[in-house]
Order: sequence, then C-alpha cells, then structure tokens
Amino acid sequence: MKFLKENETYFIGEIGINHNGDMQITKKLIDAVSACGWHCAKFQKRNPDVCVPEHQKGVMRETPWGTMTYLDYKYEVEFEKDEYDYISKYCAEKPVDWSASVWDLDSLKFLADYDLPFIKIPSAMTTNELLVSETAKVGVPIIMSTGMCELKEVDDAVNNVLKYNSNLVLMHTNSSYPTPREEINLNLIPFLKERYNCPIGYSGHEEDLEPTVIAVALGATVIERHITLSHDMWGTDQKSSLEVMAMDMLYKRVKDISKIMGKAEKTVTPSEVAIRKKLRG
Repeated sequence: MKFLKENETYFIGEIGINHNGDMQITKKLIDAVSACGWHCAKFQKRNPDVCVPEHQKGVMRETPWGTMTYLDYKYEVEFEKDEYDYISKYCAEKPVDWSASVWDLDSLKFLADYDLPFIKIPSAMTTNELLVSETAKVGVPIIMSTGMCELKEVDDAVNNVLKYNSNLVLMHTNSSYPTPREEINLNLIPFLKERYNCPIGYSGHEEDLEPTVIAVALGATVIERHITLSHDMWGTDQKSSLEVMAMDMLYKRVKDISKIMGKAEKTVTPSEVAIRKKLRG
C-alpha cells in the first residue's frame, strides 16, 4: 500500500461532517492537517435519501440554518461533486491525501471516480456485506473499522474483503463518543495483528491523547482521530475531536515511537561500544 511507509505512522484527520457544510472551515481543517504533519484529510460520503431511515426523514431539528427536517439537515452538510473537486485540488496543493468513509453504493460509485489512496468502511457499515464486497472490488486499498463488532462479524468482514482485495488495514475502534477509558481495550491491537496478518490501525474517540500514543507503541500503523477548529462549534462530533494544538501535540508524541521501540534483538548498541571498552577493557 503506497500510503503506508515503513517505520512511519500514517495520520488521518477525520473531518467527517465537522465542516458543517462550510468550505472555509474545510480549508482551515485541511490546512491544520498539513501544518501538523498529518497525512490525510478524511470526510464522510452519503446519499441522505438512502442513509436516513424513513422514520427519521421528517423529524424536525434545530440547526444553525434554522428549524428543518432531519433529511434537509443531512443535505445541508453533504458535499457533492463541485465541493469534492475543490477539496481534491486544494489537498493536492498542500500536498496531503484525502479520502472518505463510504455509507452506501451511490457514494461508493461517486468516490470511485477520484484517485484516492484508500476508501474507508466505517464501523456502522462493516456488517453490510454488499457494500463491503463492492468497495473491495473497486481495487483501491481498504481501511475498515471494527467498532460495535463481535469477533465473528470482524472475521466475516475481513474474509469478505480478502475475496476481492488483499490491501486491507483493519482499525481497532470503539464507537462511543467519547469512549470510556475502561472500554478502549488497546490489547486488541496485537491480537488483531496476529489473527488477521494485516496492518492494524487505531481510530480513537477518547478525550485525551495517551491511549492513541499507547496504540502506536502496541503496533498501530495508522491513526485516525476526529479533528475540529473548536470544541464549541455546532455538531455532535465536535467535543470528541482534537483541536489543532492537540493534533500537533499528538504528532510530536508519536513520530519517534518506532525508533524508540526498536527490534527484539539484544546487541551492543553503537553508543555502548566505547563505554563497553572503557569499563570492561
């Protein structure tokens, strides 16, 4: 997978719908991804007519754009071709990668027209056998989250992908926003790596940075965190997202972990040679 490099953690800034349908906010979040040394700005692509349940479509909701139906609200924060063409051009100028989570077959067809480093299958869609298989058939690498899944569901989803696509990154995820610390369960990272023999990542929804740092030390090669300009912005994901300063802090805390962890080989290190000679003769 071209977007993964040896001894480097790949950082995904999950913008999702934290842009609130505003391209200026989107540009600032892409700027933050670039300035903090992160690698990818990620979005979510839906066809609201397909994804919003019928019983929810007419429910009225208070929004920054006034009172409207839930379906109209979903369209208000949904980017279409003109916006994604602009996003693609803007990211190329930085340069940073961009991609999106796919929530339905219409959105998969939409995303397949772009040159993406990967397509993300979100936890909510991991058990959607048709969407998973059709996404795998597109031929680009797959990143798939495992939140809300039992082990057999993960087995089935992985096998479904591997029928059509060998380029899979599996993300350990807990889908609670924010995730209680006692439910983060980072010991699943080495377990998943051994069970599925593929790169393992971590999509974190905790309020702080420490679990994400530990995840990298345990072997996560891809990190995904929601990002925002401010926790005070409107939207359900804003408070469990990282502000720009926290993005910068996380990158700096993680970037040297692979060097620090080293290899499971006991040798005399280069800096010890002179000391060894001095103390042992």
